[in-house]
Amino acid sequence: MRIVSLVPSLTEAVASAVPGALVGATDWCTRPAGLDVTRVGGTKNPRVDEIVGLAPDLVVANEEENREPDLAALRAAGLDVLVTEVRDVPQAFRELARVLRACGAPAPPAWLTGARAAWTAPPSPPARRTAVVPIWRRPWMVLGRDTFAGDVLARLGVDQLYAGHPERYPRVPVADLLAAGPDLVVLPDEPYLFTADDGPEAFPGLPCALVSGRHLTWYGPSLAEAPQVLGEALRAARPRM
Repeated sequence: MRIVSLVPSLTEAVASAVPGALVGATDWCTRPAGLDVTRVGGTKNPRVDEIVGLAPDLVVANEEENREPDLAALRAAGLDVLVTEVRDVPQAFRELARVLRACGAPAPPAWLTGARAAWTAPPSPPARRTAVVPIWRRPWMVLGRDTFAGDVLARLGVDQLYAGHPERYPRVPVADLLAAGPDLVVLPDEPYLFTADDGPEAFPGLPCALVSGRHLTWYGPSLAEAPQVLGEALRAARPRM
């Protein structure tokens, strides 16, 4: 089959499970390293004409990462588009299985079996903690309701304070984030690249966990190691001195 992926985590999943099937991917598809396929633009602005020109058997997309007008244009051009929806870890496993079957994977890859096992009893701290989880600054945006990353953290013993917000990614001034009284702040390195020098200084006195955005937000091979990688980062959280 000829596959175009518009989702970085699905690109990594398909490349590992069906080698050689991918013919196109977005500019943001950084895994696996050295992937040699045609780049078709960003997740929010794919070049539809170029995708059509690749004549794929299937385009894989996501209802959150990709825009419906682009997907509609691909369908109007006669392409088959599979759109995933992932709001929690169990749904991620179901959607991954669906995508890989559609892409012609002969059997579930070893990493998918390992990921299911890893999430059966993930490590968690003795006591649950609360957190705010910024994903952007200028303006500050955080995880809100009904997000995959929020479910990942909840399964690791961390409840994010804006899980009941009407919006999935609300804009919240940093003063309000501080006033919410979190036990810690979780700062991923994507979509905004938070670092030790860019992010923790806004939350004086609060433990800040700098975490891998790939392990927090991607659903693919990274799921197999996410519980351990994220768990270690959460346990290492310290206030900025």
